[in-house]
Amino acid sequence: MAKRLFDLIAAGLGLALLALPGLLVALAIKLDSPGPVFFRQERVGRGGRPFRIHKFRSMRVEAERQGQLTVGADARITRVGGWLRRSKLDELPQLIDVLVGDMSLVGPRPEVPRYVAVYPASLRDVVLSVRPGITDPASLRLADESLLLAHAVDPEKEYVEVILPAKLEEAAAYAKQATLMSDLRIIFRTLSLLLKRI
Repeated sequence: MAKRLFDLIAAGLGLALLALPGLLVALAIKLDSPGPVFFRQERVGRGGRPFRIHKFRSMRVEAERQGQLTVGADARITRVGGWLRRSKLDELPQLIDVLVGDMSLVGPRPEVPRYVAVYPASLRDVVLSVRPGITDPASLRLADESLLLAHAVDPEKEYVEVILPAKLEEAAAYAKQATLMSDLRIIFRTLSLLLKRI
């Protein structure tokens, strides 16, 4: 209950404070490349329930047809999108998903169905027992995931066999031990990282 109340208050304040910067980002996206301001994609949420996540669009329209992994200096990323991704500002619209209850500020990052399908049974239920989040310990440790994939011979295999299992182990540990205080520490670490990247 305390976690949900905190999510509602923080997400509401965040959206109010970031309304003007968000409009400027939206304008930059529209001027930079044709297409919508927001990118929406199906992800798997708490209890395995699908929902559509919100992000500022950072890639060309229909880029997803060429694959769901972003690898290094991906040619599909727009000029403004590159900055949005480096600064993680593309994630800000997920405050909307927090308000409506699909996500939390802190929790395991939600995956697309194709990768949830390969979750090991021993971790799947634990990871999906909590709301997915905008940030979590694994996201902080793997903040430059696309660069790691860029050095792999087979990025898809590297993601499924190395990166995803590491994420799931941390996500399961978070789900078992999370408290409001641990969430606040993760939020502080996330804000510190964002300030360094902007």
